[in-house]
Amino acid sequence: MKPYFFVFVALLGATLPAVAGVTIQHWVAASGARVYFVETRVLPILDVHIDFTAGGVQVPAAKAGLAGLTRSLLESGTADLDEEQISARLADIGARLGGGADSDRASINLRTLSSVAEREAALALMTAVLSTPRFSQAALEREKARAISAIQEAETRPDAIASKRFAAAIYPGHPYGISPGVDTVAAITRDDLVAFHRAHYAARGAVVSIIGDVSRAEAEAIAQRLTVGLPAVLPSGSAAPQPVPVSLPARTHIKVPHPAAQSHVHIGLPAISRADPDYFPLLVGNYTLGGGGFVSRLMKEVREKRGYAYSVYSYFAPRKQQGPFEIGLQTKREQADAAVQLAEQVLTEFVAKGPTAKELAAAKKNMVDGLALRLDSNAKLLTYLSAIGFYELPLTYIDDFPAKVKAVTAEQVRAAFARHVKPENLVTVVVAAD
Repeated sequence: MKPYFFVFVALLGATLPAVAGVTIQHWVAASGARVYFVETRVLPILDVHIDFTAGGVQVPAAKAGLAGLTRSLLESGTADLDEEQISARLADIGARLGGGADSDRASINLRTLSSVAEREAALALMTAVLSTPRFSQAALEREKARAISAIQEAETRPDAIASKRFAAAIYPGHPYGISPGVDTVAAITRDDLVAFHRAHYAARGAVVSIIGDVSRAEAEAIAQRLTVGLPAVLPSGSAAPQPVPVSLPARTHIKVPHPAAQSHVHIGLPAISRADPDYFPLLVGNYTLGGGGFVSRLMKEVREKRGYAYSVYSYFAPRKQQGPFEIGLQTKREQADAAVQLAEQVLTEFVAKGPTAKELAAAKKNMVDGLALRLDSNAKLLTYLSAIGFYELPLTYIDDFPAKVKAVTAEQVRAAFARHVKPENLVTVVVAAD
């Protein structure tokens, strides 16, 4: 094995100094892809991440699972290389391909040494995977069998059942609420993969994020190289589907039988898109409500004072459209009703009054002081860079973050929660309920 491989493995865990004044460069490549670039010479590493609007929301309900299968099978073979050859080449040059798909997007990322020989070999491989995927029938059948097995196994677990039922309940009639099933995965064909790739892995609409030991000119060449072979636009005669609006659910309480000793509880509703101006008030406020671990109100009331749960949390998950707000916990089934009532009581009081001055100050301090730890490596910074690109956030988002957090007032938190977390739309799902 080549000596540089050991150097690369060591660098995978290396961290950067605290990031301040991150300079993000942005342009549109000749291919039509939007590019975001941060040059850093601290480590001889290049990270590339490409996002496509190719998530589950783009898939018809009858083929749920198609987005994930398309993404996972990109690396199963190209026009010239089979799966084993791809894996062998990655190992030989010490590079790593990864990525995944969620509701909104599919992504592929590459980490490689920035030395010319290794970098060029890795980029050639990534280009082939993106532009000429083989989508072999054998690989498709294998991955479908694997996905179906995972779905069947998940349907026996209370946590998976709760997550699936909760998504369906808070997103009635919307793709965000649809999960892959045995029948939908079984129905997916190779033609479906080819068509989905052609329609949604286009250069125009791709977001390329690059960070590492390369110059602006090199980054421009990399972005163009990776995307020039992709479809420039949607197939002739087709048009991008208009997103289905999110409808707020009616207040409901769903109990799902299961023999588990612990009840799994989800409480929430669709709440916020990533572009919503209430993002920072909700982010800061949620730290106090249930996002701050042991200092959060939910943890103090539900765990410490009543002993109803070992862990309880709340979070907002912004998406292109309104992503969920959720409170989650596990508790003994005989005390599930009491735990739900208490969690809703804590939420109601917080929505009505907001955080105290002391709670607000503590939340702001933690979030601002913790920013450096969330940016202390190329990989972590790349996560922010890709989000800035995909959601079209300001290039100064990272630098602006501390000031935005510090500017939040208790009244803004209270008003934002009142707008987005309405009792008449709260859905509660309890799996393993008496």
